[in-house]
Amino acid sequence: MTSDTIRLRNFVGGEYVDAKDGRTSPVIDPSTGQTYAEAPLSGPEDIDAAMRAAAAAFPAWRDATPGERSLALLKIADAIEARAEELVEAECRNTGKPIGLTAEEEIPPMVDNIRFFAGAARVLEGRSSGEYMTDHTSTIRREPIGVCAQVTPWNYPMMMAVWKFAPALAAGNTVVLKPSDTTPVTTLLLAEIAAEFLPPGVFNVVCGDRDTGRKLVEHPIPQMVSVTGSVRAGKEVAAAAAKDLKRVHLELGGKAPVVVFEDADIEKAAAGIAEAGYFNAGQDCTAACRVLVSERIAADFTAALTEQAKNTKVGAPNVEDAYFGPVNNASQLARVQGFLDRAPDHAEVLTGGSRLTGEGYDGGYFFAPTVVGGLRQDDEMVQEEIFGPVITVQTFSDEEQAVAWANGVKYGLSASVWTKDHTRAMRMTRLLDFGAVWVNTHIPFVSEMPHGGFKHSGYGKDLSMYGFEDYTRIKHVMHYIGD
Repeated sequence: MTSDTIRLRNFVGGEYVDAKDGRTSPVIDPSTGQTYAEAPLSGPEDIDAAMRAAAAAFPAWRDATPGERSLALLKIADAIEARAEELVEAECRNTGKPIGLTAEEEIPPMVDNIRFFAGAARVLEGRSSGEYMTDHTSTIRREPIGVCAQVTPWNYPMMMAVWKFAPALAAGNTVVLKPSDTTPVTTLLLAEIAAEFLPPGVFNVVCGDRDTGRKLVEHPIPQMVSVTGSVRAGKEVAAAAAKDLKRVHLELGGKAPVVVFEDADIEKAAAGIAEAGYFNAGQDCTAACRVLVSERIAADFTAALTEQAKNTKVGAPNVEDAYFGPVNNASQLARVQGFLDRAPDHAEVLTGGSRLTGEGYDGGYFFAPTVVGGLRQDDEMVQEEIFGPVITVQTFSDEEQAVAWANGVKYGLSASVWTKDHTRAMRMTRLLDFGAVWVNTHIPFVSEMPHGGFKHSGYGKDLSMYGFEDYTRIKHVMHYIGD
């Protein structure tokens, strides 16, 4: 660790603390491949300390009125807005994202999400009280669960932290959150910002690797585990949580089908799909990564999509007009390249397909915007999540085949349909087996609507009142009212 290296610390009980045994892991700038910070590699003692802090803070936070919790969240949202420039700079150095795009596309939704859940805290819903048995009155209480263990991924460190802590705190829970080992910086900063308005111990952050995450899940204190990550991680978490009957909330991988019918506006569809496929270097579970296009327009659409890819600018955070930066880490770069290296002979790389090198790219984990055609339904690139700037193209002959192929993967997170036929659009949105389906667009989110998948994409909802309710439990209270 050089004198210029940033030294990160866990945030527990309202203050920064070192890991008990002093172990650390490097934090690398993906634009340069160079280490610029060291983060704690938390062990069982660190996790236990955070859990005990959260447990100690829970009774008072649970008993705070909805108005008090709401006000705290509103103040946190205001503070994030006020410190937006600092957060964006830290996020972009840690992830390689473009500065301008991150400021425009992440800070406003984050602030809106927090303000939404601040409002949700004051709108606890349930069935009305009533006499469902003679001489007895029943009421419903909706209560917080307790301490929540949360794990966030490296693709959207700031935003995913908000998606986790905002509904949990709004409902009256306390939190111990572990960010990805490659992107802990802004999560710690968010905890620091929030601490000004929260009692100590309500929002804690412990840094570490996969083993830290496993210990977090296995700890006896949390009553709920919420994870955004890979299918592998989700399965491990579900299995570990089952041993203690913890509630589990999983938002996992995706392989979004993008179904383009022959009546779609080719140029608009190509532009929209490229935008949704390459945003954040394709490191998005909902990315428009798997195109299914009608054979009637396949040649023209593929040419238009390839042209969009060629015109998509890649660069470091401060490069003007760069649409995306590097992939997050060396392992992910190797993973993305591996898919291309293993491509079958019938696949055709229409553009991209390799790491970007040379001036402006040296040392960074940059990968070219890629379009791969000629693929078949059982090909690895069609079936498995690549999580990089790679869009695959298949052609279909009719609607029945499009539906079968779209649904013919293990994931069920998101999909989109591109058509001018309203009846077809309504039919497709019913038939597609995905938790979110867009029509003539792909990837927008709003705080009021739920996000979550089916099948191997997990269960539970983020955002919306559905996401808020996931962090509550329901209690039936019955009173005898007879003589």
